[in-house]
Amino acid sequence: MDNNETETLTLKLMELKVEHRDLDVVIEQYIQSGQVNDLLIKRLKKRKLQLKDFIARIESRLIPDLNA
Repeated sequence: MDNNETETLTLKLMELKVEHRDLDVVIEQYIQSGQVNDLLIKRLKKRKLQLKDFIARIESRLIPDLNA
């Protein structure tokens, strides 16, 4: 993996982590405000899980294989 690809993945990783944290805040605000829209909360949580998977994939690409 070259430096350009590493830099691109690192930037994408940072963006995904920010979005993941933002979703956490939004979900918590909906729950605490009493505006419980179950469908919306489920969709937000699903998106949050997708982001977590994307984050894990990128992190595994950035961490070199120790067995190599």
